[in-house]
Amino acid sequence: MKAFDDIISLPHHVSKKHPQMSMLQRAAQFAPFAALTGHEEAIEETAQEHMEDYNTD
Repeated sequence: MKAFDDIISLPHHVSKKHPQMSMLQRAAQFAPFAALTGHEEAIEETAQEHMEDYNTD
């Protein structure tokens, strides 16, 4: 017996209480988020500082 053989042919549940989400709403759930506030800015600032060290105009 393969895994999930007992449930693979069951019908997909559709809630009577909650409307289905649009594809856009579902995608937004998995969109990246900033777990560390300010982290991106700190990286950019550090990169700029290092670029100044290498620029000898």
